[in-house]
Amino acid sequence: MRYGPAVRRRKLGAELRRLRDLAGLTSGEAAHRVGWHQSKISRLETGHSGAKSADVVRLLDVYGVADPELRALLEALCGGGAEDPEGSRRGWWYAYRDLLPPAYRDFISLEAEAARARSLETTVVPGLLQTAGYARAVTRAALPELPASQVDALVEVRIARQSVLRGARPLRLHVVLDEAVLRRVVGDREVMAGQLQHLLTMGELGQVRLQVLPFSRGMPIGITGPFIIFSFPRISDLDVVVLDHLTSSLYLERKEDLRMYASAFETLRANALSQEDSLHFIAAIGEGA
Repeated sequence: MRYGPAVRRRKLGAELRRLRDLAGLTSGEAAHRVGWHQSKISRLETGHSGAKSADVVRLLDVYGVADPELRALLEALCGGGAEDPEGSRRGWWYAYRDLLPPAYRDFISLEAEAARARSLETTVVPGLLQTAGYARAVTRAALPELPASQVDALVEVRIARQSVLRGARPLRLHVVLDEAVLRRVVGDREVMAGQLQHLLTMGELGQVRLQVLPFSRGMPIGITGPFIIFSFPRISDLDVVVLDHLTSSLYLERKEDLRMYASAFETLRANALSQEDSLHFIAAIGEGA
């Protein structure tokens, strides 16, 4: 298990190593072709050093990687996050770098590049589906000492993150919501009513799948905390599980961890209400909000 930046460096390095092997080059040969010392190749491939976008581009050229989607993904993994603030592929969140901790910036960058996300939420509505009012109430509850201006900025970030659900290739988001998320009043009843209505609207999007796990179904597995599984286009080895804690996020990347959480999500999905029944369930709660 590692924190976000280390996860991304390691995964990028592993993929660069795989591509070098496919190109039939030793690390020494690759280093010679780009004019580096072999130790730099080793540090990049083991994740001990962060990579700049320009470095990745040079290596991909040497390895004969022409696929534009793969190149874009690997360049994005090294840019826009905590470990490459000067990278050429800065994300929109770079403008908030003084407010957001490195781990959160890295989480946002992973979210932005993922093709699919599977999430269990047991406490609050996931950030990608929150209204501004709900996001503000959650932020104030979690960080009561934060000045109003910084709360507003964090809400802006939360709403800006939701752009991944739009565009030509939107993130495919599948969320299992524990009933407690819908019953717990966040902010006030007006805020909660607006949030429940927003869930109904988002649930109609083709790229968003919402399922509710009602109290009547019990807890089918031993995992009680929220988690999210990010999956990336074409490279399953980049997949990662993120567990949220009060002050940080924990990243799990071992294949056995990924299999366990993927299996847990399937169990939850199978025990939850269908998409259609879930939307009816949310609407019924909203009518009484």
